[in-house]
Amino acid sequence: HRDVSVRVATGSRSGIDRTAIKKVRKLVAAGDKAAAQEAFKAAESTIDKMARKGVLHGNAAARHKSRLAAEIKALA
Repeated sequence: HRDVSVRVATGSRSGIDRTAIKKVRKLVAAGDKAAAQEAFKAAESTIDKMARKGVLHGNAAARHKSRLAAEIKALA
């Protein structure tokens, strides 16, 4: 059935999204601002893609990006 294949695809895509966010958070925790900024660029692209495909709501995507950016900025 189509609904099953869509659910499987959505699950794997949201896993990719969570992984991208975790990478950034791990680098922020380590205090590596330069690497965190690079990882954030990749995560931002991934988050936007998930929103475009309907895996994430647009506002949720914006919230994730905003909070990650704020965490990186706080490293100073």
